Amino acid sequence: MATGDLVPTHFPARRAAQVALHHLNTHHGSPFRVFGLQRVHTATAEDQVVGTAGRKYSLDFSVTDYGSSGSVLRCSAEVLFPRTETHTHTPPEVHLRCEDLTHISSSPEELAFYQKHTAPHSAISAHDLPDSQGNISQDMQPFWHLARVAASFIMLRESSENTEYNMAQVANLTQQETSEKQLMLKYHVLLHDIVSQEIIHWKLLCSWSPEGGVSVRETEWLPKCPHDTGPPTAH
Repeated sequence: MATGDLVPTHFPARRAAQVALHHLNTHHGSPFRVFGLQRVHTATAEDQVVGTAGRKYSLDFSVTDYGSSGSVLRCSAEVLFPRTETHTHTPPEVHLRCEDLTHISSSPEELAFYQKHTAPHSAISAHDLPDSQGNISQDMQPFWHLARVAASFIMLRESSENTEYNMAQVANLTQQETSEKQLMLKYHVLLHDIVSQEIIHWKLLCSWSPEGGVSVRETEWLPKCPHDTGPPTAH
């Protein structure tokens, strides 16, 4: 792995920025706010020997808010991929700063969406988002965004220096009954690892409210065959 200045468009810089992006989505995403990587401006890497051993990436990059605003934010991050003496996977550590994030609050759209879908007899279900033509209806866009945010919790946890995850599709979703003041959804999502070109299936249970944000309650990796013993990072 290279150290020093990195080519911003090459894999090592983009991979580290994607990890920072997953971190951003887990902390600030919602059904009407999900972020995508626009461009890496500068990136450096160094081997860290003091504290947690590993490789640390320092990044300056821009993200697009694909929710209602469509705005572009400038961010900086430090992403550390720890190295351990065992073969167990340790999630990356992320320290992130983005301009204007402190000014983000719940929008009228979020409040209306929450009230509509937590009303009695409002349970929904859907499958194949996007469909075979790449389309998602306007009504389902918030559920797609929420799936991307919830999947970011998994992608952040599973990321390593040898992966680059994106969410490819929601295979299905089902709203769950709950006595909590939360929108509760069970998803089956397909994650694409660009490095291996593998499609990885996960089930997750997530909740969301305008005040509490997104929380992932349960995750379950779905093996492709009965002989698989764990997700790729477990091997």
